[in-house]
Amino acid sequence: MKSQLKGLIAAPFTPMDEHGELDLTKIKDYYTLLKRNKVTGAFIAGSTGEGVSLTMDEKMALAGAWAAAAADDPGFHVIILVGGTCLKDCIQLARYAAEAGIYGVAFTAPSYFKPANASILAELCRKIAGAVPDTPFYYYHIPVLTGCQVTMFELLKAIDGSIPNLCGIKYTHEDFMDFQSCMNIEGGRYNMLWGRDENMLPALALQTKAAVGSTYNYAAPLYHRLIEAYNRGDHSLAERLQQQAIDMIRLLGKYGGMATGKAYMKLIGLDCGQFRLPIGNMDEKSFELFKKDTEQIGFPNFRSV
Repeated sequence: MKSQLKGLIAAPFTPMDEHGELDLTKIKDYYTLLKRNKVTGAFIAGSTGEGVSLTMDEKMALAGAWAAAAADDPGFHVIILVGGTCLKDCIQLARYAAEAGIYGVAFTAPSYFKPANASILAELCRKIAGAVPDTPFYYYHIPVLTGCQVTMFELLKAIDGSIPNLCGIKYTHEDFMDFQSCMNIEGGRYNMLWGRDENMLPALALQTKAAVGSTYNYAAPLYHRLIEAYNRGDHSLAERLQQQAIDMIRLLGKYGGMATGKAYMKLIGLDCGQFRLPIGNMDEKSFELFKKDTEQIGFPNFRSV
């Protein structure tokens, strides 16, 4: 099985109401927002989507809502992260998502009992991918959160073609040597999805064709301009646009981290509520200061519409 996803793939926030419960009524509008901004897919229930903070029932409901929203759009690809801690839960959710019409499933390394080597991680992947053999399967590499230091080159070598529906890797790490090596395995067989928005430019130099990220939810036009500038050889402009993205991303850290992304969403008109604990949320005073900072970096000129 081959899957060659292209372009910007958003990692959507999971909409919550004022009580911290899922607000799935916003998923259709969310899908429309992404399409309007030329985003080609959605990687749901991942880090940005608070997948680890959702119950199994909630993740199933989220999968169903996104599958319904994109049901008539074969050009828009929804991938769900099925988890990484409990193998049986991962298999259950993968089967449900496939039956619901989700395009692909992804899996990430267990973060408590960590796989000791590439062979064990490969076996986990085989178990989940094998449960949905007709569905594209992706591995999600994010060692900063999982603590799993197995390189993806080692993983692909350990798999050695034994997972027919393994299509690629969502690569959220800064090891460009490993990333490039994976891109060249078996003549470029695997769809390598770049996962660091702040490093898109160097990834483009390695011929990245698709990227998954949280900032594509609210700043897709900026990255489209960056890609266009790079492709036409205007590297000076591409560098300036990448720096603009970095300036935007720095505000995430300034205002408390991941939850700042939902503040950006509020600015573009799609209020996704707040993050669940243990993620902290900014107060109203901080939000007003945040708005002023976004204006200073020119966010109104490149935000998603």
